[in-house]
Amino acid sequence: MSRIDEGLLFHKVRIAVLTVSDTRAIDTDKSGDTLVARIEAAGHVVADRRILPDERTAIAERLRLWCADPEIDAVLTTGGTGLTGRDVTVEAHRDVYEKEIEAFGTVFTIVSMQKIGTSAVQSRACGGVANGTYLFALPGSPGACKDAWDEILLPQFDARHRPCNFVEIMPRLDEHLRRK
Repeated sequence: MSRIDEGLLFHKVRIAVLTVSDTRAIDTDKSGDTLVARIEAAGHVVADRRILPDERTAIAERLRLWCADPEIDAVLTTGGTGLTGRDVTVEAHRDVYEKEIEAFGTVFTIVSMQKIGTSAVQSRACGGVANGTYLFALPGSPGACKDAWDEILLPQFDARHRPCNFVEIMPRLDEHLRRK
């Protein structure tokens, strides 16, 4: 079972938040607000926050820019993970990933099933790594963002979480780029 080892040091993670929506603005972005509040409450840093329309190329470009920024450790996107024609966030993420974290979508579905039942099948939440940066695509509802953060990302972004966590392997995520 997982646990927090209080004998270890907490490390702040610098996280960028991107809301993907054709209709939202900062003052109406409840999902982005949910993520920002939870990131800060956990003691992490919101490194940047943006809103972009559902345009695959623009989303992928923003992800690449953040992955190239040494001041950003992780990116959380919200919105665009559904099944409609304008839902292209997952495709944009996969355009950028070097490695996909397949289990993230599976675990997110398990968490969602406990909250919304079989409606969980309509989400294509996903996660991956690119250029040493974690990338997670979350659904556009505040409830889904809360569930993903509270149940999966909060413990994984805590270096004290045992038996393992995302933070402890961060220095090695881009080791293949440093090999000669």
